[in-house]
Amino acid sequence: MHHFARRSAGFTMALAAAGLLVAGCGDDDNSVSDTVGSVTSAVMPGGNNTGAPPASPGAEGSPTETTEAEGSPTPDEDPNADAGETTVQTPDGNEVTVKGSIYQKYTEAGGPTGTLGMPEGEEEIAGDGGRYQNFTGGTVFFSEETGAHIVWGDIREAWEANGGADGQLGFPTSDEEETPEGKKSEFEGGTITWNSSDRSTTVTEN
Repeated sequence: MHHFARRSAGFTMALAAAGLLVAGCGDDDNSVSDTVGSVTSAVMPGGNNTGAPPASPGAEGSPTETTEAEGSPTPDEDPNADAGETTVQTPDGNEVTVKGSIYQKYTEAGGPTGTLGMPEGEEEIAGDGGRYQNFTGGTVFFSEETGAHIVWGDIREAWEANGGADGQLGFPTSDEEETPEGKKSEFEGGTITWNSSDRSTTVTEN
């Protein structure tokens, strides 16, 4: 009888200990879950659980995504709007974007270390639906009909004196070319030649 009582008491204690062990495991699981939830909330405030890495800023001179500036032409006006772009940090600390067909021409000319040099500002509207962007060494003009071409130096001054893209000559249809006498640039409405001997320019309309 006494042996049976001791065995019953021992069995009851074993069951109680097992119950405490199970209860303790349950508490530990809840504690771990709460801790993970707290860490997640601290790391990802607002419940952002997309898993996407944070966007890193574009390096100097590297292609970056940009939004279209107010008043700028729509991308379908430039058949090479998706040709790429670059953001250049100028010596005064500004970041200027060069993109599309103008970017292609800028790259052909050597980019920031080429003949055009650093951009002086963002691209702007020119003429009827065209665009242009100024650089320290010249300007790239673009229209869908003529493509992108560089105008600079005395030829550019003569062109602007005749109304530029809004004048009779219209947009450039070629980059500056070498001639026996000096240089020339072709435009929609004519040609401007530059004589290297006396640095004079001559405008010939079509």
